[in-house]
Amino acid sequence: MTRTRLAIALGTLISLLATGAVPILGTAHFSTQRDRTPARKPTSAQPLATISLREVKNRGLLVNAWINGSGPYVLAVDTGAGLSMLSQTLANRLNLPLRAFKGDISGGLSSTPIRASQETTINELALGTSSNVVPAPVQAIVATNLPAGLDGVLDPTEALRPLGYTVDLPGRALETFDSSSRRLSISDKPAGGAVVRWVRERGDHRPYVRLGDGRLALIDTGSGFGLAVTDARSGGMNHGRNNRTVRDLGGGTVSSQRISPTTVSIGALVLRSVPTDLLTGVAPDTPVILGRDALYPFKITFDPTTQLIAIEPASRQ
Repeated sequence: MTRTRLAIALGTLISLLATGAVPILGTAHFSTQRDRTPARKPTSAQPLATISLREVKNRGLLVNAWINGSGPYVLAVDTGAGLSMLSQTLANRLNLPLRAFKGDISGGLSSTPIRASQETTINELALGTSSNVVPAPVQAIVATNLPAGLDGVLDPTEALRPLGYTVDLPGRALETFDSSSRRLSISDKPAGGAVVRWVRERGDHRPYVRLGDGRLALIDTGSGFGLAVTDARSGGMNHGRNNRTVRDLGGGTVSSQRISPTTVSIGALVLRSVPTDLLTGVAPDTPVILGRDALYPFKITFDPTTQLIAIEPASRQ
């Protein structure tokens, strides 16, 4: 069996054990020969109407969704997800066609497995309103242990293909565009921002960017972190303060500590006094994470055609 590694971020699916803790992302891994329909070819598509988002503590950025005309249901929008996911309860309720999913999916930073043995195809997915339909069918893992109040997780890079999209964090909105006709350019110079390469790890389409110190960082709207690191290179530790123990979707636990703010650069953009979290007890190969606490002042545009990402200040609503 060929082993294919794909890291998926499930930050919206974390159960907090300590009071006052912030929602965090969990990086998950699975190794599998996965049964999937062929990837869609990048062609032009009609952009959707603007999609309203809302932020809910311990759940992340949420959107109302209609599946095959039924809804609304609640999905978490997670740019770091790597794939989409539906609850077993919802899949059963909608009588979705299920097929075997071969592989282990870890439920977060600790790499403890999620219970998922099936996947499905959503033939029609609408976001924000029942008529705002994405361009093509969406593949989704079916999980038996999603938290109450959450019907699934949406990876916008996969679900919106071939469209590009912008996540406006202060404006709580998601906008799409036809990336075959409107494209980012590396020569673009947005005021107060930057356009940088969308770095893709082998077999992983999630949005990584390279920091000024050479590290790769995952842009993850599903995470309530600021800059999350697994070492102390990015700031001094505040020993004994703001320690958090968190339990991920698979039931494993890790520790998070808010340490001194740090400064990082992404291309021409310099982020100063970034809230920084030190993670311990995490799975090997956990990436540096740029979560909502670091990205909140910005809108982030993802162009899958040019494989570029624009980060620029957003107008506050």
